[in-house]
Amino acid sequence: MTQAFDIVVVGAGMVGAALATGLGQSGFSVAVVDRAPPPGFDPNGRPDIRVSALSAGSERYLRSLDAWSNILDMRATPYQRLAVWDETRYPLQNLVPRKLSEVEFDATELGADHLGHIVENSVTQQALWQTAEAEPRVTLIHGHGISSLGESGELATVTLDDGRELTAALVIGADGAQSRVRDLAGIGTTRNQYDQQAMVISVRYQGPVEDITWQGFHPSGPRAFLPLHSAGPDYPGESWASLVWYDAPDELARLKALADNDLMAEIQSAFPACLPLLTHIDARASFPIARQHAKRYVAGRVVLAGDSAHTINPLAGQGVNLGFQDAQALQGFLREARRAGDDLADCKWLDQYEQQRRPANRRMMLTMDLFYHLFSNQIPPLHLLRNLGLGAARALPFARNRVARYAMGIDEELPAMLKQITARIPGLNQL
Repeated sequence: MTQAFDIVVVGAGMVGAALATGLGQSGFSVAVVDRAPPPGFDPNGRPDIRVSALSAGSERYLRSLDAWSNILDMRATPYQRLAVWDETRYPLQNLVPRKLSEVEFDATELGADHLGHIVENSVTQQALWQTAEAEPRVTLIHGHGISSLGESGELATVTLDDGRELTAALVIGADGAQSRVRDLAGIGTTRNQYDQQAMVISVRYQGPVEDITWQGFHPSGPRAFLPLHSAGPDYPGESWASLVWYDAPDELARLKALADNDLMAEIQSAFPACLPLLTHIDARASFPIARQHAKRYVAGRVVLAGDSAHTINPLAGQGVNLGFQDAQALQGFLREARRAGDDLADCKWLDQYEQQRRPANRRMMLTMDLFYHLFSNQIPPLHLLRNLGLGAARALPFARNRVARYAMGIDEELPAMLKQITARIPGLNQL
């Protein structure tokens, strides 16, 4: 059996589901294919261990898709403050007073109600599936993967693992870092595996929901706190949070093997003193981290978006925000292609998409790499340099806030000073 569509989106995660929804709302007939079943949501259930810090820019995009209200109907935790500081101490530490190695961003100083929301990935995905299912031009095909991909004339053909064929003018690969679409299209990647891994721990803590998310940097890697929602009437006076602990793989393997009480004691000892008192560990998982970039985003009738095109160090939780920026840009160019009466795979439009998104994604990759290499060490000169940098951020609130507004998605334009700096960085175009 063969079904014809304007566009086939492979991958129904957050970015793929957003693309399918936005394209359907723009008048395209869309098939979205994913092996996984539809996501579910239990309002009384434990939080998903996978969470993301959705920026103000991502919130605007999700509002435009009519998905944000669905997220709020489930659960999302706004945060008003974001703090960063250096926990590394060494014999020359008195060269820089400790208070100068701490920086806090406050939404009120940036002219905003909040900096972003911490949202479980399954909640965001479920909200986007709801909007996709409500769109008559979108066909959701779950429980199946793709076995082959071919092109002939003005059409691409996607063959599913049950033998069905889907034809379309364009195939969008949004199927993650191990993208099957990218492989079938013959698109290679550059990849850099980091020495560290990341462990994510879902916990309950004593106290109300916090309005701050923070990262303390240690030589072995950062340790982060992301507040979630109240734990509810079953656990009065308690709230949920997600903790992130970066460290060497052997150390994280040791920590993962500990009993809950022992791991809780290790966390309370190793994390900054501002960590609330933990009462329960619900789940834990660790994963390797890597920077990966597709050598090109476009090949014939295939275009990549989200993690299929790029993965970055999850240091600041920017991965899904970059993916949503890809989706928004790609939707815009495809609408322009249709308005002009052009083939949706016309390189005139797809090349513009790559020319817009590749430099933006490279800049974020480079920024996260700089943070990673600057903070994850005990070298005294670098320690002094990073503390001076944090001190300068405190002393220059106007410049700091301009950059923060861009990073949080409050402003859509990169500040001119940052454009000038990144333009002069050697090797940026090779990332």
